[in-house]
Amino acid sequence: MHSLEQYTLELRKFLSGLKVNRAMLATAASNFPKLTIITPSYNQAAFLERTILSVLNQNYPNLEYIIVDGGSTDASVEVIKKYEKYLTWWVSEKDKGQVDAINKALRRATGDYISFQNSDDVYFPGTFERFGKAATSYNADILYGDLFMISTDDEVTEILKTTSYSFDSQILEGMQIHNQSLFFKRRLVEQYGLFDESYRFAFDYEFVTRYTSHSQTTTRKIDGLGGALRVHEDAKSSTIAHVGAEEHKRVQELYISRNSSAALNKIKYLWCRVRKIAYFVLRSDFKYIRYRFSR
Repeated sequence: MHSLEQYTLELRKFLSGLKVNRAMLATAASNFPKLTIITPSYNQAAFLERTILSVLNQNYPNLEYIIVDGGSTDASVEVIKKYEKYLTWWVSEKDKGQVDAINKALRRATGDYISFQNSDDVYFPGTFERFGKAATSYNADILYGDLFMISTDDEVTEILKTTSYSFDSQILEGMQIHNQSLFFKRRLVEQYGLFDESYRFAFDYEFVTRYTSHSQTTTRKIDGLGGALRVHEDAKSSTIAHVGAEEHKRVQELYISRNSSAALNKIKYLWCRVRKIAYFVLRSDFKYIRYRFSR
């Protein structure tokens, strides 16, 4: 594992400007699954360009990039227009919020896999290439990886590693897969529906739980696949965290078995915690275990 300083230098270099590699883009697109990236946007001009660069600088040869702006009143539209020729489709119009914006794009998406990155978050270098290889090798319905936390000036402040997926852990512990490092097959949307617009914060927790509640949905953790969540005072995690807690509880109540006693759920929860530590112990990742305990 690199140091946080090394990750910071790598990310800042990656986001320093547009780096279109025409040789990579000329690679036969048929060698890679088609990927739809969606960016919902609203008055995040301070960060939006870096989100866009984190997508375009991947130089992924089979990319469909959609930006849905909610009628921003800052410089967001100017930023979008700067990269308009690289976009498949974009719009700036009043909507009903983030989930409505994503659903608008989902209805247009044609990719084999879909990912969405909020207009203040970013992908790390090489993410799409690793994704493409993993999608070809495993053909899982959901692919996901680790999460980085970054500051307003792209300093990497924390790393959150994920484990192999467990539905019990998803219900009893909370979100196991972070949207910043998530790719899912479009067929899941077609089969199980769009995102639930009654959620303002935990809509990602809801749709991942809903999709994976079906036993035929397959998941795969991809080592090294990384996106980054930007922490700042206007982020939803800062402004409406209490709504997130309420909505998480709402999802949990939908899926916790009514036949399970509180004592049994407590035992399952403890098992989930032990399972997480065991995951890293079995991979001899003691450095990360120490790192997490130190946090």
